[in-house]
Amino acid sequence: MIRVYTSSVIDAGADSVWARVRDFNALPQWHPGIADSRIENSQASDRIGCVRHFHTRDGGMIRERLLALSDYDFSCSYEIIESGMGVDNYVATLKLMPVTDGNRCFAEWSAEFDCDPARERELGTLIGEGVFQTGFEALKRHFSTRR
Repeated sequence: MIRVYTSSVIDAGADSVWARVRDFNALPQWHPGIADSRIENSQASDRIGCVRHFHTRDGGMIRERLLALSDYDFSCSYEIIESGMGVDNYVATLKLMPVTDGNRCFAEWSAEFDCDPARERELGTLIGEGVFQTGFEALKRHFSTRR
């Protein structure tokens, strides 16, 4: 099992950033790598167990299940249940923490998963940089233009 961890500081309060990322179906609104998303079976996007079905801009399809959502902790966890990435037992958590020095928050996004050992480095980089860091950079740009 490999673990990918990415963190960043965003120049906006945790409550503001959480309002942007909380909706499990809102990836296309804030992550530049996501083309579209829908919640299956017309479930609410904050219901534990709901499944989002989305496409990446490069044409990939992924289905993920919401495992946990906490407005108190500004966090959500989810698992991949179908993708062409070649990962198994994939569970990720996105968490925000207020920074008490200014109106900022500390953001961390982590995942653990199994994959073919020959692809660990490739998938670690793809997820850590291509997904997590790219998402953080998009959030930073969004909140820097709102000042």
